[in-house]
Amino acid sequence: MPESVLRRRPAEVVSRPAPPPAPAPPPAPARPPGGRGLPAPHPVRGRRQMPLGLAAVILVFIGLFTVATGIGAATGFNLRDLLKGPDKPPPRAFPVLSPSAPERLMIPAIKVAAPILNVGLAKDGSVGTPPLKRHNEVGWFDQGPTPGQFGPALIVGHADTRTGPSVFHDLGRLKPGQRIEILREDNRVAVFRINSVEHFDKEKLPIKRVYGDYSRPSLRLVTCGGNWLGGERGYSDNVIVFASLTGTKDA
Repeated sequence: MPESVLRRRPAEVVSRPAPPPAPAPPPAPARPPGGRGLPAPHPVRGRRQMPLGLAAVILVFIGLFTVATGIGAATGFNLRDLLKGPDKPPPRAFPVLSPSAPERLMIPAIKVAAPILNVGLAKDGSVGTPPLKRHNEVGWFDQGPTPGQFGPALIVGHADTRTGPSVFHDLGRLKPGQRIEILREDNRVAVFRINSVEHFDKEKLPIKRVYGDYSRPSLRLVTCGGNWLGGERGYSDNVIVFASLTGTKDA
């Protein structure tokens, strides 16, 4: 056999190392007994969450002023915090009075001359209202500003009861420029001029404008209006009078 053939080697098999085995998937986390675990929420880019306090306020006022007697409640948050105002009031470019509880409300244009009761928060956190047997009286929310102080003094009244009209039945007839007077415990009369009389759907109340305006001494008269929806829904709207302090006088 030729030597060239004898020098040939049998074919060599080149073995390559096998790839390492793929790592086993981690074990699934144990599920809590009784149901599935909830996945973590995905972050939403470009949007900020609504502050918790503001969200609570909005949810509360969706149900404002809904009871059948013509006035309703703000529930679910601390109304005192909303009405306490800034730490330092703005400069006095207009009349400002020291705190003094109101005693009597006079609205000549609709012939209202009504005693003022103090109302606070009811047990459910709602704004208190005058009892139905005194539906021709109004209620001042005594945990907010007094009429004449910086901020919006809040006075509520019934529009009607099942037996007939109440003290704020004609509130929606008021016009800008008309006068409102409030006799205070210190024998001073706070004189307000109406800026506007507005109707708001109960689900669209401008919270900050109504209750958070501390630019000057102001007044809010609030009742229900619009269409009667029946049952626990009450009236469709809120009627709100916005007024500003323009002067004072002796009783």
